Amino acid sequence: MPVTAPDSIVAIASPAGRGAVGIVRVSGTEVPRIATAMLGKLPAPRLATLCRFLDADGSSLDEGLALYFPAPASFTGEHVLELQGHGGAVVLDTLLRRLLDLGCRMARPGEFSERAFLNGKMDVAQAEAVADLIDASSAAAAKAAVRSMQGEFSARVAQLQLQLTGLRIHVEAAIDFPDEELDFLGDEALNGRLAEVFAGFDSITAAARQGALLREGFNVVIAGRPNAGKSSLLNRLAGGEVAIVTNLPGTTRDLLRQQVHLGGLSINLVDTAGLRAAADVVEAEGIRRAKDEMQRADRVIYVVDASLANENTPGILAAELARLPQGIPVTLIFNKIDLTDITPHAEAGRLYLSAATGAGFDLLREHLQSSAGYQALESGALSARRRHLDALSKARDHVQSAAAALRTDKAIELFAEDLRLAQRSLGEITGEFSSDDLLGEIFGSFCIGK
Repeated sequence: MPVTAPDSIVAIASPAGRGAVGIVRVSGTEVPRIATAMLGKLPAPRLATLCRFLDADGSSLDEGLALYFPAPASFTGEHVLELQGHGGAVVLDTLLRRLLDLGCRMARPGEFSERAFLNGKMDVAQAEAVADLIDASSAAAAKAAVRSMQGEFSARVAQLQLQLTGLRIHVEAAIDFPDEELDFLGDEALNGRLAEVFAGFDSITAAARQGALLREGFNVVIAGRPNAGKSSLLNRLAGGEVAIVTNLPGTTRDLLRQQVHLGGLSINLVDTAGLRAAADVVEAEGIRRAKDEMQRADRVIYVVDASLANENTPGILAAELARLPQGIPVTLIFNKIDLTDITPHAEAGRLYLSAATGAGFDLLREHLQSSAGYQALESGALSARRRHLDALSKARDHVQSAAAALRTDKAIELFAEDLRLAQRSLGEITGEFSSDDLLGEIFGSFCIGK
């Protein structure tokens, strides 16, 4: 049964600013009454109707299209009214105040989508995909969001749930009929089912990881000594003069951020202050921020001036790299090869290129995509978030634990419990098992009116 909220909510659903059309959305049990008062009549369901939008004294506030969606056949599962008027800020504010006077209250961020979830119109993963579609920064990210919004991600999670349910039925039967336990433990069909489950986890995780990359991007910090060409490298990747470039060491004092797209993958680049003994307090703060940023990076690009390389370079480099944050992958970039006789090439975690001429930058772009695990021709990416990947990882670990319990301890009860925990972890993705705090965090990140 739909969950009917006691109040009706209203919000402007179109972007702020001046535009040709502005949309105000209302949802709740009182929509028929509100629509009659606002329009002089209740519009026909799902039919765009030209109406005057009326004030309390019957005067016209605006004229536009009204769309009425009776429950439960609406986005939220409640009665919904959309008014499409002229897109001036004053006009929309006037309509909003009129609807508030008629008994609506202002919607919280994401409350329309939250009501859709509570009324079974979509699950949490689909609701998150709606927000991801709105925020998509590339065509590939938008396509992944559409797939998840239409339920592909949820359907694949449900398929895993069914497979785990089948395993649980199998093991519960063994618990209920202990005389058959030996046959159960030696059942090759069970091992085959476990293999199918692990294959399912690998497949959906790969698709979700691609989607998370499309949504969140790959975080790359550019580091190195002063005058190694870090800012020139940033400018070349960005395709413009984003950073100031001079021959003076210490030109870059603060963090400089720039997003670039490589074949649909967003790369979040951060240029940093040159790493050395600081000349003043401002440069020292820049170096501190650079080190903090590297701690959060997916990868560090460490830039070296190839024109100054000599027999002492390996030892110096080893000492410099040892001072970088541990556990963060590092790629060495030997820049300024245009000042040497070195040709562009890649070797064992090193790239030789020139930011001044662009030579070797095709190798760098390919390296960044490969390092991120991004497949440019991937057509099955699913819009996903870090929490989805964490839930998939926890669920897989529980199945792995179940298999180990069965294999080493012959513990059928532990096997069954781990499968139950795996299903619960998967349920966190779609909202089948979610705390109120998590739901509040998810829907609170939406824009108002969605």
